[in-house]
Amino acid sequence: MGYISELRKALGSRPLIMAGAGAILINDKNEILLGRRTDNGWWDYPAGSMELGESYEECARREVLEETGLSCGKLEYFMELSGKDSFYEYPNGDQVYLAGILYICRDFSGKMKVQKEEAFEQDFFPIDKLPENIAQGKMKTIIFERVREYLKNC
Repeated sequence: MGYISELRKALGSRPLIMAGAGAILINDKNEILLGRRTDNGWWDYPAGSMELGESYEECARREVLEETGLSCGKLEYFMELSGKDSFYEYPNGDQVYLAGILYICRDFSGKMKVQKEEAFEQDFFPIDKLPENIAQGKMKTIIFERVREYLKNC
């Protein structure tokens, strides 16, 4: 059981500050990897909460490996996630304010596999042809706009 799960047992669904990290994986066609989440059906990039003693980079690497089967090589700092726009309410009612780091990764290896507990499927998408049911919220809108700008300037 993870750190956040342990906190939830004691504190219920009330808002928590959740430290975490994730990565936008970009293939050689400049497409980004998204997985369709089992909890809400939205497509999103691999990310998750930090475990005790873990760095942001270690968290991002672990989450990518757990969720996709892929191992990250070089990670490039992309942006921080924090503030009022980072609020998220999970389908079960748990509320969090994210405090995290998002990386770009073009250097990954391994065989892609879906972690069935967290995603129905995963695939690479061109940034201008993302699936209709993309992750919601102001922070996600900001992130995908910044990824779009990043890819245009590469």
